[in-house]
Amino acid sequence: MDPHRLALIRSGIPRMHHRVGSGYLVAPRLVLTARHVLRDAESDAYLAKIQVTVGHPGRGETLRTGAELIWTHPENLDVALLLTHDEIDVPGAVRWGHPTGTAPLSYEGLGFPLASAEHGRDAEHLRGVLPPLSSGGAGLYVLDQELAPDPREDDRKAWGGASGTSVFCEGRLVGVVICDEQSYGNRRLRALPAHSFVRDNEFEALLRQYGDGPPGLTEIGAALPTARPAEERSPAEQEAERLLWSVLSGRLNFTDHARALARRLGYTTAERYEPTIPDLAALVVAHPRALPSLSSTLASALPTEVERARLTDVLSRARACGLCQLLSMDECEHLMDLFRGICKEQPTLIPRAAREALRYTWLPDSLNRTQLRADDLVHVVEYLESVSDSERVPDGTPPVPALLRLAECVAAALGREAGAEMRRWSDQVAARTGIHPAALAERRTDASRWAARQSPPLSRVVAEVSRARNEPRESYYCRILLARADGTHTTLHETVTAPRTPEEVARRVRDAVEVVADELNSTVVPHATVLVARDSLHLPIDEWNPGAPNEFVPDQPIGAEFCITLSCPEMSDLVRGREREHRRRWESGHSAPLVINDERVTRPRLRRLLQTTYRDATQVVLQGSPEQRNSLLELCLALGVPVILWDRQADRPADAAVLQQLDPAGPLADLPARVRDFRGTAFDEPETLPARPALIWEEHGRPLRPETLTLQDPPEGAQAS
Repeated sequence: MDPHRLALIRSGIPRMHHRVGSGYLVAPRLVLTARHVLRDAESDAYLAKIQVTVGHPGRGETLRTGAELIWTHPENLDVALLLTHDEIDVPGAVRWGHPTGTAPLSYEGLGFPLASAEHGRDAEHLRGVLPPLSSGGAGLYVLDQELAPDPREDDRKAWGGASGTSVFCEGRLVGVVICDEQSYGNRRLRALPAHSFVRDNEFEALLRQYGDGPPGLTEIGAALPTARPAEERSPAEQEAERLLWSVLSGRLNFTDHARALARRLGYTTAERYEPTIPDLAALVVAHPRALPSLSSTLASALPTEVERARLTDVLSRARACGLCQLLSMDECEHLMDLFRGICKEQPTLIPRAAREALRYTWLPDSLNRTQLRADDLVHVVEYLESVSDSERVPDGTPPVPALLRLAECVAAALGREAGAEMRRWSDQVAARTGIHPAALAERRTDASRWAARQSPPLSRVVAEVSRARNEPRESYYCRILLARADGTHTTLHETVTAPRTPEEVARRVRDAVEVVADELNSTVVPHATVLVARDSLHLPIDEWNPGAPNEFVPDQPIGAEFCITLSCPEMSDLVRGREREHRRRWESGHSAPLVINDERVTRPRLRRLLQTTYRDATQVVLQGSPEQRNSLLELCLALGVPVILWDRQADRPADAAVLQQLDPAGPLADLPARVRDFRGTAFDEPETLPARPALIWEEHGRPLRPETLTLQDPPEGAQAS
């Protein structure tokens, strides 16, 4: 990879139709890039003007020149060649490669992603691993990036501009970046393999005409890791070597095991391959599943319980040091096959089991959704491998991984026959990793009880929304739990608690409502209670729009999509006896509302009304000016009124006529649903219905509140012991 051959491509006219991408000079006048960099995103037409800047902006002189599109693939693959107006003399020649085998290869590339654009486009050194086995039916390479930008808050792609980057393995050009995947923490890119386009006749002809002849593909296989000189070994390699010596030194011939491991990892080995322990340590460090895979064959070869216990200790220490993951390659592939089948047949089962079985564990966002997608399984499994279930185990034995507890619950939910294969998988993993049989048996019993117990269905969503006051733009923290009618609940933990825009909060609430809707009767409209502070009761949360749920259904505010009401638990902390009054008003059964439609009603008068004539009133309707409403609203809350309705848009009592269309004095039980219907109509006809109803609806009893926010990432493996 030559930095002097790096190309920044700008196509179209600035401030109009304009795209930015990356490229690589493969001949003195030919730039290789992705085809979509040259097309208008809306019309899909090719953009007329193309400008290319060749050279690394931080490594010397760059040359700007015009270019024209000279070649695209006849089968519409996302790749193109540009012919520059000027010839650019760069020494050397491009070598082409074709990765083979199954072992992951290191890759690198140079591109211009949007994330690195501060005062113009800066070059970014892309680097990571290309795992050949991760390539899917589309035939694209997967690129797992070591360093990756966070998703942008303005909905623009952080990787935008990296398309067209040439990918190199072992110094040979093997592909072109064409897209990214945000589902893997924004760390995964996709590349079109070079072998899919370099043999095209026209491509070869252009390389003959402008370059050094047709590209010759050289097969590239990952080099088998071997030990470096002792003084050059990394701390991880040194620790891996110490751990391996404690198990392998002296008595056991490990050559056959090491040879089988190397082949299982996808390397081609000679018949006389006889690695040393430092060589094996280098292999272990290079592959997080190498040591678990090695232990699968070693366990049966160790003759004594003492040596077997030593292997268990090595596995535990290696995981604690970050040298390996829990599962071997075979165990991981077997589990993925089982989970994929479950995602296809029962997509809600794994998330439901995870939320119930791992209540005190921070779960990935994909497990807090209604359904688990097969595409998210790799991330879910890898995360749960590093976390224990936090329950006690017999002294001197490893903690039970959360993944095994989840597998046991899933197996129990599937039933005796359907779950038998999952239980056999758990038995094998537990035996290899040294988990005490009694500990696994206890989890299996718990899982059976959980599957046999019909938990009350979820009834509503409770979301606490608080303003992120130190943020430069409007943003909020949001915590969510799923409540049941019996008072129990499940918290939707997050791995990261971060400020969110109103739209992002609305999407989180909608996702949680989808989880509840799966367990409700299909005729019931889901209900979300939003907990806010006193100074946030005016927020138009019901108007926050999460965007369209899919490409077919149009968007609408969350207040029109389901019943959304407010609650202010802060008042119970400030007013002694408020909850007693709150409970008494609900139990009185008095449903006739107190309607305040006279500007002469003051706070003292309202207090007398709520303590005498309307002592048992459950509902108050506030009309009048904003100043009067704000003054009386807190008094109603302090005196334990559980249902309060007002119009955020109303300026005077006369504006109350619009709100009458939702029948505020009608049956109390149906009020949230009537408000929801009204909001939907107001969204469709804002000029006809200018009212914006806000509804406080505080359930009987002390309101549920999510636990304290975690304002930073929990440490990796925080629940591991």
